[in-house]
Amino acid sequence: MTARTPENTVIQYRAAEQLLAARDPLGAVKLLDAVVTAHPENTAARLLRARAFFHAAQLRPAELEFQVVLEREPDNAFAHFALARTLQRADRPAEATRHFRLAAALDPRPDYLAAAGFGGDGGVFGPARD
Repeated sequence: MTARTPENTVIQYRAAEQLLAARDPLGAVKLLDAVVTAHPENTAARLLRARAFFHAAQLRPAELEFQVVLEREPDNAFAHFALARTLQRADRPAEATRHFRLAAALDPRPDYLAAAGFGGDGGVFGPARD
């Protein structure tokens, strides 16, 4: 068995990114399980694992991971948006709307604004930024 070192953890994380990009979310989850077990405080690894769960249609584990990220980083607009997509996919639209709106309030990107129902013109937040 290979000893766990910081270098191995980085290699596993980067390999998980590649697996997710190659549309192998379950392979990414498998690698990230070891990374999160070794470093449960690593928010980046948890966010990547949440994305992998989402792409593997494992919605409850994705939701839980996104919630952990948001407990640590409540101003993470992407995590709010991704949690909203997860809740939307789980047919929980009222909960999803709350997180879409939080994402748009934190970062008024056009896709966040549109998902929140504020429209592409910026709505109550003013004009959209690039």
